[in-house]
Amino acid sequence: MATVNWANQPEDHDYPAAASYLSLLAPTETVDRVISALQAAPVVTFKAKDVVRAAHLPMLKADNFHVDRDLKKIKDGKALSPILLVRGSGENGTHLVIADGYHRTCAVYCNSEDDDIHAKIVDWA
Repeated sequence: MATVNWANQPEDHDYPAAASYLSLLAPTETVDRVISALQAAPVVTFKAKDVVRAAHLPMLKADNFHVDRDLKKIKDGKALSPILLVRGSGENGTHLVIADGYHRTCAVYCNSEDDDIHAKIVDWA
C-alpha cells in the first residue's frame, strides 16, 4: 500500500468538470451557486470507505483505465487533486454527489479503503 499524496487545491479544470456533471442534476443557477461555494470551501478529509458508502456508487475496479492511471500516480508519489463533493441529505434520502473525482476516489479506495480522501464539500445551497 502506497501513501496517497494530495495537492493543496483542486486543479482549475476540476470545477468545469464538476459543473458539467452537476448540470445533469440541477438547474444552471443552482450549479453556479454550488461551484462558487466549492471554490471557496476549505479542503477537508474523509475516509475513502465513507465517501464510497455515502455516494452509493459502485466501485470501479483497479483495471479501469482512469482508476489504473490514478493508482500509478499514487504509486509514483504524484499528488492527486482533491475531490469535489455535494452533500446529500439524510432528511430526504439523497446521496452524496461526487461532482468531480470519482475515479480518484475509486483509486484511493483500491489502495486502501482506510486512506484519507482530501475533498471540498458543500451543500446544494
